[in-house]
Amino acid sequence: MAGVTHTAEAPPTEAPAPSPAPAPVGLAARLARAAAAGPPRPRLRVVLTATALSTLALLTLVALGTAVHHPLLIPPLAASMALVAGAPDLPLSQPRSVVGGQLLSALTGFSVLAVAGPGLWSAAVAGGLALGAMMLARTPHSPAAATAVIVALQDPPFWTFAGLLALACAVLVAAGLLGGRLTGRRYPLYW
Repeated sequence: MAGVTHTAEAPPTEAPAPSPAPAPVGLAARLARAAAAGPPRPRLRVVLTATALSTLALLTLVALGTAVHHPLLIPPLAASMALVAGAPDLPLSQPRSVVGGQLLSALTGFSVLAVAGPGLWSAAVAGGLALGAMMLARTPHSPAAATAVIVALQDPPFWTFAGLLALACAVLVAAGLLGGRLTGRRYPLYW
């Protein structure tokens, strides 16, 4: 046949065998792997001491607040105590950061109040500015940003709030010192 071209068909090639699908992994297995990848579990003595110490320090704040008729236990201080007792090696947990960060953040909150008055907008600005102030002062303490927010929202009396905050921070640092002695962990690493 003229004009018809025949092409030779290539013999069919076998497709590569599909690689075996990975064995299905259950949720429990994934969670077990994730848990194993976490930080090492602390010794039971350290956990019990940190828990008891935190509870005692926070109860001390409540007792002192009751005695002076002003609340000393505010959420940022509970978070500060968790850092001091649970992670005393972190820069955030050192006395310089606990005391300096809290007081500097309160001062930042009061500064924002002086310019803009109390409110949600002021609180947001105070929380953000507190971070910058702490970083510049080398007193990083994340719970303290919340202290600036509280000040800008509630407009407390300056001297009363600052004095009670300093007292509360001293209690937390003292608890950290006691915890270091009881657990054999070094606290503070620096002042």
